[in-house]
Amino acid sequence: MQSDIRFIMAPNVKDRRSFLKGSAAAIAAAVVPGTSLADQNHATPATPSTRPNIIIYLADQFRWDFIGANGRNGSTRTPNLDAMVARGKNFEHAVTNQPVCAPARSVLMTSRYATETGVWHNGLSLNQSLPTLAGELRNAGYTANLIGKWHLAPASPADGGGSGFVKPEFRGGFLDLWEGSNELEHTSHPYEGSIFDADGKEITYKDEYRVDFITDRVELFLRQKHDKPFFLFISQLEPHQQNDMFRPVGPKGSVQRFANSTVPEDLRELPGTWQDQLPDYYGCCESIDSSVGRVRRILEEEQLAQNTIFMFMSDHGCHFMTRNKEYKRSTHNSSIHIPLIVEGPGFEGAERIQELVGIINIAPTLLEAAGVAAPAGMKGLSLMPLLRDPQARPNWKNMQLVQISESMTGRAIRTPQWTYCVADVSGATDQPAAASYREYQMYDQRADPSEMVNLAGRQEYRVTADELRAQLMTLLAAAGETAPEILPAQLYP
Repeated sequence: MQSDIRFIMAPNVKDRRSFLKGSAAAIAAAVVPGTSLADQNHATPATPSTRPNIIIYLADQFRWDFIGANGRNGSTRTPNLDAMVARGKNFEHAVTNQPVCAPARSVLMTSRYATETGVWHNGLSLNQSLPTLAGELRNAGYTANLIGKWHLAPASPADGGGSGFVKPEFRGGFLDLWEGSNELEHTSHPYEGSIFDADGKEITYKDEYRVDFITDRVELFLRQKHDKPFFLFISQLEPHQQNDMFRPVGPKGSVQRFANSTVPEDLRELPGTWQDQLPDYYGCCESIDSSVGRVRRILEEEQLAQNTIFMFMSDHGCHFMTRNKEYKRSTHNSSIHIPLIVEGPGFEGAERIQELVGIINIAPTLLEAAGVAAPAGMKGLSLMPLLRDPQARPNWKNMQLVQISESMTGRAIRTPQWTYCVADVSGATDQPAAASYREYQMYDQRADPSEMVNLAGRQEYRVTADELRAQLMTLLAAAGETAPEILPAQLYP
């Protein structure tokens, strides 16, 4: 039965059907067939014929409030993501457990904290002994496929890695179709560049926007015949900044289309790069939305939509250098609050989920949705009970641990009302953790969602700070960290 869902494409997206028909055979040849958790994470496996396909679509550095359906931004243009919200589950209070690219991705793939995955800062390699989402799905009969950015292989060629081609042992279980770069921002630019296939062959593009090129490769994959259920990780770079240009770069015409657009409230009063870079960022987000619509349309045309779980997410947000010297790596909502929208089998029906969830919950959730038992070592709890068990919500522990590296060595707890952050005041960033922290930031999310008033050190909040400190210590222990010293803030800033 044909669906009546409509997908809205941005004006700059052209029909590429002729290219795709001519290239489908080539990509088909590249695909090789192949508890510390609560009991709720271990579902009885479904039969292979009923297992859903799974797509994770990750847009790097995409702010939660740049999705129109989230109601915080009147200028953003995201009709396809808005349509996903209207059909599926919108986790309105999702956060990243580590607000920087590689560590966040390591948490996504393993459901372990970044201090456990081996990737506590960018440039490190994922611990190969840990079970991964891709590996577990592949063991259950799925193919595991990646298109785009990876960022979980070693950055140094001396360690067997680099920016481009990724050796099989560093792919985290994605051993079927592989078309990507370890660091896409270093092998490509907005209108030209390269990714690499499983054998290291370069796949180039020129005079086409990078988001559209990645989506072309996705279309080639989706239009081929699939004999097994598939897991596809679509990993776009946009709206992340182009590193060597020190700014995000939207499609041509973005700056003109989005001139004088809405400035989010958390940015308006602070110095940073938003004054110049917001129009490009808006354009990047519009392009991502158009790509999402295109992928959804292809799923419909290929009769895959009804049996495909489709997840849209980001690894972290973007504060445009308002909170530190770059774009993320802070405890603020602009850095840690991420979009998380899911539709498909098990996620049918529009619903806005209010519980606080983290990236660490994603792998167990998708495994349960696929009828695959989660490995005992995964730390996150499945979100599936929140969708089907009325008792799960009042019993849900609404707190998430956030680990911060590179900009500082810090730890934070995020609850529905509070953000409480401690930092190594020595400024050292060369170790994954510190033995001693001092209270650094405390924000009341209900009274001050833009986080303009730092309450750390205020005596009238001492009792609340002590409670948050104790909860943070519990989360650190669960993450396998040695109990640190946490000193009270000495000064009210």
